[in-house]
Amino acid sequence: MAPIKFGVGQSVLRKEDDALIRGKGRYTDDHAPQTLHALMLRSPHAHATFMLDATRARALPGVAAILTAEDVKDLGGLPCLFNLEDTPFTGPDYPILAAREVRHVGDAVAFVVAETIDQARDALEAIEVEWTALPSVNGLVNAVKKDAPQVWDKHAGNVLFDVPLGDKKAVDAVFAKAKIVAEVKIVNPRVIINYMETRAAICEYDARRDHMTLTIGSQGSHRLRDILCENVLKISKDKMRVICPDVGGGFGTRLFPYREYALVAVAAKRLGKTVKWAADRADHFVGDAQGRDNVTHARMALSEDGKFLAMDVDLMADMGAYLSTFGPYIPHGGAGMLPGLYDIQAFHCRVRTVFTHSVPVDAYRGAGRPEAAYVVERLVDACARKVGMTPDAIRRKNFIPPKAMPYKTATGKIYDSGDFAAHMKRAMEVGNWKEFPKRAKAAKKLGLIRGIGLGTYVEVCGTMGDETANVALGADGDITILIGTQSTGQGHHTAYAQIVAEQFGVAPERVHIVQGDTDKVATGLGTGGSASIPTGGVSVQRATRKLGVALKELAADVLETSVADLEIDDGVIRIAGTDRSISFADLAGKADPSKLNASETFSSADGTFPNGTHSVEVEIDPATGKIQIVNYVIVDDFGVTLNPLLLAGQVHGGTMQGIGQALMEQAVYDPKDGQLVTGTFMDYALPRAADGASISFETHNIPCTTNPLGVKGAGEAGAIGSCPAVVNAIIEGLHREYGIGHIDMPATPERVWMAIREHDRLHRL
Repeated sequence: MAPIKFGVGQSVLRKEDDALIRGKGRYTDDHAPQTLHALMLRSPHAHATFMLDATRARALPGVAAILTAEDVKDLGGLPCLFNLEDTPFTGPDYPILAAREVRHVGDAVAFVVAETIDQARDALEAIEVEWTALPSVNGLVNAVKKDAPQVWDKHAGNVLFDVPLGDKKAVDAVFAKAKIVAEVKIVNPRVIINYMETRAAICEYDARRDHMTLTIGSQGSHRLRDILCENVLKISKDKMRVICPDVGGGFGTRLFPYREYALVAVAAKRLGKTVKWAADRADHFVGDAQGRDNVTHARMALSEDGKFLAMDVDLMADMGAYLSTFGPYIPHGGAGMLPGLYDIQAFHCRVRTVFTHSVPVDAYRGAGRPEAAYVVERLVDACARKVGMTPDAIRRKNFIPPKAMPYKTATGKIYDSGDFAAHMKRAMEVGNWKEFPKRAKAAKKLGLIRGIGLGTYVEVCGTMGDETANVALGADGDITILIGTQSTGQGHHTAYAQIVAEQFGVAPERVHIVQGDTDKVATGLGTGGSASIPTGGVSVQRATRKLGVALKELAADVLETSVADLEIDDGVIRIAGTDRSISFADLAGKADPSKLNASETFSSADGTFPNGTHSVEVEIDPATGKIQIVNYVIVDDFGVTLNPLLLAGQVHGGTMQGIGQALMEQAVYDPKDGQLVTGTFMDYALPRAADGASISFETHNIPCTTNPLGVKGAGEAGAIGSCPAVVNAIIEGLHREYGIGHIDMPATPERVWMAIREHDRLHRL
């Protein structure tokens, strides 16, 4: 038996934190001090043609190279790796450097390499560019208007694709007969994903081998190498090694390649020197993919007793000016989760992806599932108000019951397990909903408004594909895991060590993880979609068990006994019930090294479906519009908890990101000239600790039947349940007090104050 203090289910402290807390972490920008430095010249216009002359800049002291579109014309563009099976589309080219025309503020036009960063800045300013501004369009609603400026001539009306999901005929038939219809028209605003460590890349070139080593902070080394080599640089994969050191946050946005990665590679090879590029925060705001940005009209047909009969959705999603790697997949894939936790037999969604003159949009924590949960949960509350039911009663009436599992939704998703009413009930108990009227009454005496709301959710995750783990016994008796997932702060080193401890009983300090290096790890999908534990964890578990069998066979020969008589505990193999044993280290010294490792691969084609309930209570000051979260409760079903501490950290972090989106975050573009108005932290608000609340978190786990570990994935859940819960709580208070039934994110004090003032104005007329 593995010691309970280290095994699965225990709150083992993160083993990776000691080095990070002591300042011994090694991020990309900490590497290669003897290097040339690079900067990107970006467009100040949302749409313009240009002529560029770098002659004077190239002659400045210390300038090693200035790359323009002409210098990289033989490279491929950044690819979009998603397409539709039934109605395939052809996206526009996403060039490594723009030639003659730019299509968003921040579009890349030149790459400067110099001996120092100051010399690179001087050269950047010395490049002569003659700009001719062209009409631009920003915002989904504006982009699909008749006579709107076109982002791409080949995509009329700025639409990439306009496709249906579900059965429109069946839905129309239900709506034609329905006596009650509820609807919402909502905006899921664009957000800027701000991880702690901005992106950076370093490329070293070995001329003798014609080989590059790219050090980069990303969510996976293999995928980046493969795309860069095959699609962009057009070289063999064995010509590049990609290393991912410590990474300070990812949230989906670091999963795919960016222009700078190809450019440092080109520059390093041409100059025969190491080249480093590191983004400042201004670079980040206009150079990294942004998130969300949907406009949705959703309707629900109901029976008089509140039963959901059909759901119809019109979804538009902003792609920005180019197609990022997974950009079009986000709204299309997310639409598959629109039915949520509910038994909705008839469903239809129209999905339109739209170009605008803005930074491309791609995956952000949840990648389409938060958008879907926000739509259905806002709609469900609207349904409750329409028929005069409480938010919990209408949910309870329409939840898919446990006895219906496995349940196939109208969009083809198969939920394997869950008791949705149970975790909602528990969240309401912890949130003390019964006593809410008393708290609301007490708040009103102080001139404040209390609101309370629910956000229930289900998501699909763990569908990245095959993940292979190799588990090996070292000469010192320690265990090393080679795996292609990539930690960006989640605690993989600790989680995987616990899985090994469950089999071998070794302390986490004796388990070492090798990740993020294409030379050391043969394959890998990286980390995304909450797949590392549901997929990588299973691979580690199976490889560890396989190695355990091999070690017992080796030990049986040494100890002259049968395998059946042996047990493994605390890094020792012993004959059960005796004092005869052999340590891992001693066994390693006697065995053939080739027999001291094992590999296993796992893929979850069906995915897993974590679900849960967020209960939020807010206090609104009608004099200022300020909102304070006063109570936050989460009850989640993650199947099995690997490490409660790591799990709570993931849920808290995702929830704060959702709170930020609900209350303050929004990327704002000037409608006239396409400038990013919120281009710095002076203008773009991020949540601080005081903007959240002390979160009560617990689980109501029902093991997943489609995953050998029983886990369902947890990395994105907090960001999925939070937005609808917060906004529903705000609307509940505003509706009870003023009859206000709608407000869009972010629910800033200004928006809330204006909604109340508008209500007062209308009632004075």
